[in-house]
Amino acid sequence: MTLREALADGRFPVTVEISPPKGTDVSGALKEAARLRGMVQAFNVTDQQSSVMRLGALALCHLLAEQGLEPVFQVTCRDRNRIALQSDLLSATALGIENVLCLTGDHVSLGDHPQAKPVFDLDSVTLLMVASHLMQGKDLADKELVGAPTFFLGAVVSPAADPVEPQLFKMEKKIRAGAHFFQTQAVFDPEQFAVFMEAAGPLGRPVMAGIILLKSAGMARFMNRNIPGIRVPERLIALMESAQDRQATSASIAADLIQAVRPLCQGIHLMAMGWEHLLPRVLESALAGKGAA
Repeated sequence: MTLREALADGRFPVTVEISPPKGTDVSGALKEAARLRGMVQAFNVTDQQSSVMRLGALALCHLLAEQGLEPVFQVTCRDRNRIALQSDLLSATALGIENVLCLTGDHVSLGDHPQAKPVFDLDSVTLLMVASHLMQGKDLADKELVGAPTFFLGAVVSPAADPVEPQLFKMEKKIRAGAHFFQTQAVFDPEQFAVFMEAAGPLGRPVMAGIILLKSAGMARFMNRNIPGIRVPERLIALMESAQDRQATSASIAADLIQAVRPLCQGIHLMAMGWEHLLPRVLESALAGKGAA
């Protein structure tokens, strides 16, 4: 069963974010993914996350697929113009990769090559439009393709944004552009997420709630200060600050959040932030006996 089928069937799939290495040794990434076989539906492969140069997402997606693990190809607009983006999308189809998450991407000033020239020829909405156009058998120049791709297109939304109305408007634009499903920025307040989902529900697209493993109180405060659309409540910061075992507390918080949001959404997207070894514990605690993918 694919991610597309699992969401359509109401199976509450789980996806996990995985980063390509900064180098050519992919053994660690493949090992981490293999440990989650049977617990996770698909693996989101990041595209130069935080503008840090790494091995290409498409290469790791292909290697995961060769191992029988379903990838989600994250594509950002930061580094490539519309010619290169279309080419990579076609390449993904040629390699058997169907799931594509369309993102604008972080600015290069945040990464390890701040002197690089940002591209941003497209943004997340226009990238969705381009992918949808390719599926109709034509490129953005309206030239016929020899063989059209088939994508399951995803997009991102920030349910904790304040105000949230612009996010809902952007969701509508992304749906019109071709988005089939959404993964959210990190959710830390289930009550706030419930309000968002009540408003987003009529839009008719499955939403997978993003869950980040908190590594410290300092990390939580940094996200509150610097990442728009993420808000960690003070009670969770206090829990991490007083934790005797930060990893156990982080896993417990993540499992509790999954249980709280599960009735509200159609799946979970986990971001381990380097603590991938905790994910089996989180999933077993949160979803045991619940029919997790």
